[in-house]
Amino acid sequence: MSSIDVTSTEWEAVASGTHHAPHAVLGSHPEKDAAGRTVTTIRVRRPLASTVAAVFADGKRAPLSHVAHGIWEARHDGPPVPYRIATAYQDGEETIEGDPYRHLPTLGELDVHLIAEGRHERLWAVLGAHPRTVSGEEGVAFAVWAPNATAVRVVGDHNGWNGEAHAMRSMGISGLWELFIPGLAVGTRYKYEIRTRTGAWVFKADPMAEAAEVPPATASVVTASSHRWGDAAWLTRRATTSAVAQPLSVYEVHVGSWRGGLGYRDLAEPLIEHVTAAGFTHVEFMPLAEHPFGGSWGYQVSGYYAPTSRFGTPDDLRYLIDRLHQAGIGVIMDWVPGHFPKDAFALAKFDGQALYEHPDPRRGEHQDWGTLIFDYGRPEVRNFLVANALYWFEEFHVDGLRVDAVASMLYLDYSRREGEWEPNIHGGRENLEAIRFLQEVNATSYRLHPGVMMIAEESTSFPGVTAPTSHAGLGFGFKWNMGWMNDSLQYIQRDPLHRAHHEGEMTFSFVYAFSENYLLPISHDEVVHGKGSLVNKMPGDHWHKLANVRAYLAYMWGHPGKNLLFMGQEFGQLAEWSESRELDWWLLEQPSHAQLQEFVGVLNRTYRAQAPLWQRDNDGGSFTRIGAPSWDPSVIAFERRDANGGRIVIISNFAGVERGGYRLALPLEGVWNEILNTDASEYGGRGSGNLGMVVAHAEGEGAPVATMTLPALSTIWLRHQNDPHVPTVNHG
Repeated sequence: MSSIDVTSTEWEAVASGTHHAPHAVLGSHPEKDAAGRTVTTIRVRRPLASTVAAVFADGKRAPLSHVAHGIWEARHDGPPVPYRIATAYQDGEETIEGDPYRHLPTLGELDVHLIAEGRHERLWAVLGAHPRTVSGEEGVAFAVWAPNATAVRVVGDHNGWNGEAHAMRSMGISGLWELFIPGLAVGTRYKYEIRTRTGAWVFKADPMAEAAEVPPATASVVTASSHRWGDAAWLTRRATTSAVAQPLSVYEVHVGSWRGGLGYRDLAEPLIEHVTAAGFTHVEFMPLAEHPFGGSWGYQVSGYYAPTSRFGTPDDLRYLIDRLHQAGIGVIMDWVPGHFPKDAFALAKFDGQALYEHPDPRRGEHQDWGTLIFDYGRPEVRNFLVANALYWFEEFHVDGLRVDAVASMLYLDYSRREGEWEPNIHGGRENLEAIRFLQEVNATSYRLHPGVMMIAEESTSFPGVTAPTSHAGLGFGFKWNMGWMNDSLQYIQRDPLHRAHHEGEMTFSFVYAFSENYLLPISHDEVVHGKGSLVNKMPGDHWHKLANVRAYLAYMWGHPGKNLLFMGQEFGQLAEWSESRELDWWLLEQPSHAQLQEFVGVLNRTYRAQAPLWQRDNDGGSFTRIGAPSWDPSVIAFERRDANGGRIVIISNFAGVERGGYRLALPLEGVWNEILNTDASEYGGRGSGNLGMVVAHAEGEGAPVATMTLPALSTIWLRHQNDPHVPTVNHG
């Protein structure tokens, strides 16, 4: 392309950084002269320069002449060869730097094809900002999806936040834009400057950025990992393990308020020490993807691929997860694909129009939360989210994702009145596109990362949440049992005098306990917004409150399903949780709270050692309700069985008075060891019980019956003395 082939309009567009294909004018362009020889034209944009020259690898120079609008040009014989550009300005020293426009696209044809199809499973590796060496030059490759843009520019520290010199190249109908900028490195702050179809310019953080500035600043940051993982043994074991057949007790943590002032690295050792002592198998972090408002607790995400910089760098988070794995502790992270905030710097109307969000407000906006809903039917948006789940598994080795607000995704009429929603193509209320997305993200995650967990926070009776996608299920590994949570908390808050009239609130969950793979949660949502802490939900004085907590937790850990407890409840946090201050660790100076924490540690370790409590959590044949002959509505008893003949009987007395001489039919005759008693004096109880065992005697042709003492507000666990040995699963 010679100078006479470039129109004045193109000169002006290139000069102003508004050309959709600046590489077609700038950079290095070979052509044949009249004699058939190859001649190469070099063009660069250097407004206000005094002199410009191309500097070749051998040190030779080719001076450029000004053509128009700050664009300079030179020709040399032969095909294109590597060069750099030397520029001098009036009263300034000469600088030599690489030319972004001499390079071929850093996006390959296969990448572009897969992105357009919505099938790129490593999307983060090709979009975003990546330090690379291209044609011998070190720099950063930028790529972004903005199909409605008429021009896109990279702005940042490197160009004084003026993007005219760094217009990106359109990759055609794919909607992708690309530019490699030599000389940039890790730590560079940047954004995309996008010209909309109306001609307006908007500044946007990179949707695929893997790091961001500390809020309230909003720029994206170029990053690269140098972390060396040390958890290979953990990952190998995980890949061969079925989580549903393993013990799972989860400690839910909000990083910013567990202990104030700790970053990811500082958190590692104290968190490991605490979780190990408390016996939990996993930590679940509330959302750690970047978010603009701390008060959202991370549930309004602006940077899906960037760990929040509030607590350190991405490698600092990798260090924390690595150390947890090496200590035998799994890591689950909250993931929020259900909605995103409207902040102008982020995903909302990213290229001037609805792009990530559904364009119809009946499907694209959560009125309750003031947030936007993803367009799950658009291949590129679906790909963005599926790849994001894979990103956390691959790049951060997380062991599970707890998917937030699944119900809001499943139903088109979620929190909407008549006339505010549009039925699906079959006239129903189900969001078919969201369902297909959930099936895809679950199936893909399990295929590529066997052993991980996909966990649904889903509060309705939607069928098949944990059924495999091959059987038309959603394909989750677990579902939060919100029904059990609501019913049991309602029951346990009642005065013990009245509980006998509401026994169904505590036992209705037995009816459906095996309809899904359940996880029983007492999460952050239950200790905020006026609901009070777990301890302060309980009736009575301080002693009675703690006794209720111990009885309730032991009942919960015995109930079919896995377990989750929000931080602070393990030692009896009295105040409601607030993200703005750390937990009340000073309570551990009080013996009763220290004893509760000791109890939770024993509870978890006993649970993990007893396979009947977790091995067959998805098998209804592992459970039997018991209670005869002394039926008492305040006493709830049941049996759990493992695959090797092991049996545990759980008996809870939720009455405020002791049941002495209580007769209960047990599955086997003989001695039953009392392996857990929540009223033990070492946990702060009164020390009432059965001296460590009860004996069941045959009575006629019926089941053997044991006579026992059930302390007030207590739960006891019994195991038959002659049960076959079941090896303890070792999670560290």
